[in-house]
Amino acid sequence: MKNRWLLLLSAVALFSSCSVQRSFQKKANATILADSSLKHAHIGLAVYDPEAGSYLYQYNSDKYFIPASNIKIVTCFTAMQLLKDSIPGIQYRSGSDGLTLIPTGDPSFLHPDFKNQPVIDFLKRQPQQLKIVSNSFKTTPFGMGWSWDDYNEDYQPERSALPVYGNVVTWVQERDTADSTAGPTIYSIPEVNWKLKFKPDLTTKKFYVERAKDANVFNVTEGKEPKASQQVPFVTNQLEAALELLKDTVTTEFNLVETDSMVKATGTVYSQPLDSLLKPMMHRSDNFFAEQLLLMASQQKLGYFSESEIIDYVLKNNLKILPQRPRWVDGSGLSRYNLFTPQDFVTILSQMKKEYDVKRLQAIFPGAGQGTLSGLYKNAAGSVYAKTGTLSGVVALSGFVTTSKGKTLIFSFLVNNHRTSASAVRKQFENFLSEIIAKN
Repeated sequence: MKNRWLLLLSAVALFSSCSVQRSFQKKANATILADSSLKHAHIGLAVYDPEAGSYLYQYNSDKYFIPASNIKIVTCFTAMQLLKDSIPGIQYRSGSDGLTLIPTGDPSFLHPDFKNQPVIDFLKRQPQQLKIVSNSFKTTPFGMGWSWDDYNEDYQPERSALPVYGNVVTWVQERDTADSTAGPTIYSIPEVNWKLKFKPDLTTKKFYVERAKDANVFNVTEGKEPKASQQVPFVTNQLEAALELLKDTVTTEFNLVETDSMVKATGTVYSQPLDSLLKPMMHRSDNFFAEQLLLMASQQKLGYFSESEIIDYVLKNNLKILPQRPRWVDGSGLSRYNLFTPQDFVTILSQMKKEYDVKRLQAIFPGAGQGTLSGLYKNAAGSVYAKTGTLSGVVALSGFVTTSKGKTLIFSFLVNNHRTSASAVRKQFENFLSEIIAKN
């Protein structure tokens, strides 16, 4: 009799599971998979119930896709694992030969978003001359596979060991509206002494600054606007640009030191709470914060900056649980060399849910109508927390959804090689998730 009951319960569970699968298949067929503009696109979908430990729906979920900024989920997890609660702003070693600074890659250093600058306060209290380790950056300013011709765009600053001002300079043009004959005033934040060239262009009305590809030479086209500004990445030249820009803030002289072995720190100046960087990285999809956080994890774990080596370490240790080994090459997702599966993202998100407080995750991830989800999921406030991803032909969304019955599910939607608008694909994601919320 007992065996009959077990068989009956198993049959009921199997029927229920199949019923759920059919329901999700129907929803997918009516939304994402039904879109004629996505007929030739590559689509991967996964919806997972962490409480039951099983997938409710899968479509190409074990196939590889370019994930765009969904890579920031992996970077976020890595930072939470290796950087703990606070950002090391600078490390130092005290010795008989004085104080040696060890850069940590902190992207908040002199960044306009962060008014509190403990490292600056520390430097102002030091002697007039300091040594600084100059050869711990064992990678390149651009990530593998980045678009070289985006070097002038504010979303692709160079990576560096000692970033300052977000590794961008803000150019500002102002006109005196009361005097139409007066020329514009053009200045930079921070103030720089780099070469400025003016390009006369009578056909444009827009203020525009273009940097030379490999040098801090800026070509300015005047605009007709009363006030306009543009952020342009600068060439870091290892530590050269950072130390030059520091002169106006601290009077300390820095002597560059190259070492054959890792310099062990005797002290650390912490700058910001970790989550104060994770939240803008996820909410506005900040590429610079993402890249620097991954490099900071490398510096903290390995003693030097190498995204390839810290990626290898994390995949062999913290993320050895992934069902498919991904190709992971940068921290931001700017590279098209990245390849992950929907199951990979579900696994990472599941691990985050296990290890970290849900309220913390909800503060870090954009919620409905927030950050890169602005204008989306207006009727799902408090139900959706997810990271977007967008490149040409690529749209991604992975995160957490709470249904009308209070069940929290984890999902990952990845679309590659589409020929429609990104907003149209996002709308289909929204339709699919709205059905999941309402009927589960």
